[in-house]
Amino acid sequence: MSTPNPLVDRLKEKAALVSAVVQSVASMDEALAYVADLCANKEACQILVSGCDAPLSTTAEALCQTKQQKIICAPAMADEDVAKLKALCDEQGIAVVTKGMRERLGGIDIGLTMADAGIAETGTIVVRSTNEEVRLATMIAETHIAILPASRIVADSYDLEPRLVEWMGQPDYTAFITGASRTADIERVLALGVHGPLELHILILEDK
Repeated sequence: MSTPNPLVDRLKEKAALVSAVVQSVASMDEALAYVADLCANKEACQILVSGCDAPLSTTAEALCQTKQQKIICAPAMADEDVAKLKALCDEQGIAVVTKGMRERLGGIDIGLTMADAGIAETGTIVVRSTNEEVRLATMIAETHIAILPASRIVADSYDLEPRLVEWMGQPDYTAFITGASRTADIERVLALGVHGPLELHILILEDK
């Protein structure tokens, strides 16, 4: 039985308020199984082809009805973990890729990344990268799943400051992500998933 962690509990509470799904996992294998199961049970995202509502030839109609294969992008993940995820997904017809996000901008079901930190006060995850593929994975997938080691959760942004100072001295990209993408720009109506993922799942990896 894991030891209660008030920072984990606080992050779960705050992340839930911004529509994030937070789940504790005991191992990386459990996290990868969660990713595969979530993708298997979701509807495949589809590229919407312009003109499908018009009278079309048989060939064009077939194109409009074609469902895209489900795809999980897992850039910058350890090779061993990618191999395990592929083994879980192969039998369900799910593709797992680690690069080429720019060629798949309309058809990524799940983007899987590691989180470098979590801020309990706001339910925020922090993702660093020197790799454009990681940045795209957090932005273009329908669902973003981030694996966050419990030991990387801090109470507030002030506690993260020493690490931020260190990171800012290096050439990288640091993103603070709080909940799923949302906007109220369109007629002041709150909409999810307009500028990024429709869902954010945070898997808190328990410390050994």
